Amino acid sequence: MRHVLKRAGTGTAVFLTWAGLMAGVAGLTGCTGEETFMEGKSRASGDTIRITPEDGAKGIGRTDRIEVRVPDGRLERVEVTQVEDATPTELPGEISEDGRSWTPEKGAMVALAAKYSVDAVAVDARGRRSARHTTFTTTVPTHRFIGYFSPENRSTVGTGMIISFDFNRKIRDRAAVERAIKITSQPPVEVVGHWFGDDRLDFRPQEYWKPDTRVGIELNLRDVQASPGVFGIQQKTVGFTIGRSQVSLVDAEEHTMKVWRDGEVVSTVPITAGGPKTTTYNGKMVVTELYDVTRMDGRTVGFGGEYDIKDVPHAVRLTTSGTFLHGNYWAPADTFGSKNVSHGCVGLRDVKGGGADTPAGWFFDRTLIGDVVEVANSRDRVVAADNGLGGWNLNWERWKAGSALR
Repeated sequence: MRHVLKRAGTGTAVFLTWAGLMAGVAGLTGCTGEETFMEGKSRASGDTIRITPEDGAKGIGRTDRIEVRVPDGRLERVEVTQVEDATPTELPGEISEDGRSWTPEKGAMVALAAKYSVDAVAVDARGRRSARHTTFTTTVPTHRFIGYFSPENRSTVGTGMIISFDFNRKIRDRAAVERAIKITSQPPVEVVGHWFGDDRLDFRPQEYWKPDTRVGIELNLRDVQASPGVFGIQQKTVGFTIGRSQVSLVDAEEHTMKVWRDGEVVSTVPITAGGPKTTTYNGKMVVTELYDVTRMDGRTVGFGGEYDIKDVPHAVRLTTSGTFLHGNYWAPADTFGSKNVSHGCVGLRDVKGGGADTPAGWFFDRTLIGDVVEVANSRDRVVAADNGLGGWNLNWERWKAGSALR
């Protein structure tokens, strides 16, 4: 299988690999088939990837310890990347001779007021891979605030992309902060902000972006007072491009997914959705992360120890809470297109290790961050607008009502 890690996050200091990273632990999330889980459960001896600092850690200093370690097996690859500025910057480091640990090169230090992603893949003695993804943010100077945002600068994304900012401090003067962020596009379209609480601000147009649109983001936050005595430090211009249009519709009752490309149906794929007790959200969800392989542990999304699969292939994140569309090699082939057995994810037929010619591999290779996957006819509620990039589930009037400038 391909081992090209397509990160996206949701909120990275200046660009989180896809608004997705939004809170994301792509390496420890997800769901799997409840009827056939045990036959797919990996017990690779080298699958316990320990990462320091812990996932979601904040205020990491320049001299604090950064390390990736496995108790046995070996590390195959480790990437520690700053996803904020004009282009993502990798923290140089090396894997030890015995393959058990990774540490930064001597003298290499993290940047201040930045967000980092850590992506590691380990292999055990039998060649079985496991993966883990975490994020951490470094310390921000006292009395300063910063916005971690997605998508990445110079990226090409799907037509459903929502620009999302996560702030490291609570914003009291929302109007001042929103006014300091200017979104432009070519061709021109009205783009409006919507606040979710006092630390997240998303932007979107009324309808999906048109293909080939170029979007610019001007951050004029330097010296903007967000709260008493707290001022911004960012002053930069970044941008991204809208690619082709791809929208997919999952019908949970029909057990199918239709994929539209530029307005035409290009494929109808058999799927399995959430089972009767663990249904899949309805509504429009935006792809925020892409992983060729990832770990899915039910304990990270409130399911206890019902499943823990270390090598889920072709994983496409749809929500922050752990909804994925992913490859499934452990369920019988006749499950897809006939039954709903997952813990809330959408499963596509795949093979162990991930196959390029399987339904999951086909979809993964044709998907961009920012593509829309809509679920219908599931016996569940519509996904919340702030769960991942779910803002398309609000009509335009409700969306505009969430702006501090209106």
